[in-house]
Amino acid sequence: MNIASLINALPGAAAQGLIWGIMAIGVYITFRVLDIADLTVDGSLCTGGAVCIMMMQAGYNVWIAMLVATLAGMLTGLATGLFHTFMGIPAILSGILTQLGLYSINLKIMGKSNQAINVDKYDLLVSLRYVKGVAFYKNTILIVAVIIVILIAILYWFFGTELGCSLRATGCNGSMARAQGINTNFNRVLGLMISNGLVALSGALLGQYQGFADINMGRGAIVIGLAAVIIGEAIFGKIFRNFALTLLSVAFGSIIYYLVLQVVIWLGIDTDLLKLLSALVVAVFLAIPYWQGKYFSKPVKKGGSH
Repeated sequence: MNIASLINALPGAAAQGLIWGIMAIGVYITFRVLDIADLTVDGSLCTGGAVCIMMMQAGYNVWIAMLVATLAGMLTGLATGLFHTFMGIPAILSGILTQLGLYSINLKIMGKSNQAINVDKYDLLVSLRYVKGVAFYKNTILIVAVIIVILIAILYWFFGTELGCSLRATGCNGSMARAQGINTNFNRVLGLMISNGLVALSGALLGQYQGFADINMGRGAIVIGLAAVIIGEAIFGKIFRNFALTLLSVAFGSIIYYLVLQVVIWLGIDTDLLKLLSALVVAVFLAIPYWQGKYFSKPVKKGGSH
């Protein structure tokens, strides 16, 4: 086992971790803020990648392509939100239905199951080739890090506004929020739109980074997103109390996830088992709070002290 090959692979893993970090922040908004397990992300990530690549192939500027990809992602969130609020379908099923429908829509957007984009022919914002040996302002890691900081700043501002606070109240206690006159259905739809917009933006960056959009690129995305959220909370939860720092910890969680994955590949473990390992890691991290409460907390004496 050559340690140099591992070190060589780390910048790429960090770049990929940052790109998926944007998706993980989207997952955090639904999973932690809204208290909804949204499975739309497996489809909306691919939608973002597909729209961005196809628009760039059609000659549009990379920024416009990414903006439209983000808006397309918000539309997928709107679909899930309407399934959930207007049609009364449980949130988890709404996400599955949208994800299923998006498979066909993504195929139609791309025209086939895979569309490539060449870094030499198109002016891409990020790419595998821009990780090492390029001017620092072109470096993928720096560019994505700056995008994440800007997104966190915008989200921090938004969740501090009256609308943002009502959205958080909806996730904390829907009945209480309704009693205060908050339109919880509108907030759920809005939260899902913001979340999937971020996921699609991540997909747009990922499509550029790897040089292609593929119909299966979002498969298992929810697991990676949850892994990033859970790892970020487990490691940085005690230190990062502020909302902006919590979002940052989610992005860090994504980087850690990809660095661990790189180590696993370097150790020579069968890559066919990566998805299984990911699922087991998420399962263990999700179980930790439950185990802490059940097995490691001190029993409370009944009857109180006299």
